[in-house]
Amino acid sequence: MAGKARSRLRGLSDDALLLRLIGMDAAAFEAFYERHATAAQALARRIVGSRHSADDVCQDAFFSVWRLAIRFDPRRGNARTWLLTIVRSRALDLLRQRGRLREREIADDAAIGRHPDGEDASTERQALSNVESEEVRRLLDVLSDEQRRVIELAFFEGYSHYEIAAHLQIPLGTVKARINRGLARMRDAVETDGPG
Repeated sequence: MAGKARSRLRGLSDDALLLRLIGMDAAAFEAFYERHATAAQALARRIVGSRHSADDVCQDAFFSVWRLAIRFDPRRGNARTWLLTIVRSRALDLLRQRGRLREREIADDAAIGRHPDGEDASTERQALSNVESEEVRRLLDVLSDEQRRVIELAFFEGYSHYEIAAHLQIPLGTVKARINRGLARMRDAVETDGPG
């Protein structure tokens, strides 16, 4: 019985799921989460740079959707856009908070005579994040402009294939072909260069 109910919920529109969220329907929340978690994670990670921080951002954003579903106004946009706007806002809040924390750390270090650029765990995390970002940029550089654009929209901005087709005004089949060819090219580049 639970499988049938879950399947029925998956068939509902985002607007219908959000209406059920107003009544605190946990199954509707789960269906909404499953539908949009990948896009939310991709956007958050693109902004904050690390998977761990992106997880925190997404958890906060989906919690906001749970609490604030009643505020969703379909006349102002679709549910996916609303969610991604929340994700973006939470991610930028985190970056601002990090900036303030870093400023405070520098001030504290200066007050006790430590150099603000000393090696620590946060420096190591930042270095790893930079390496990951450089690797992704290097892989994107092997793509044609058309392939890079659809892959950026799909994986970094969280667009669906349909949304990319509408946004770029190209056929859906072209979107899928560019993504498939681009990913194959990136895979080839990784295999040619070997690990790390």
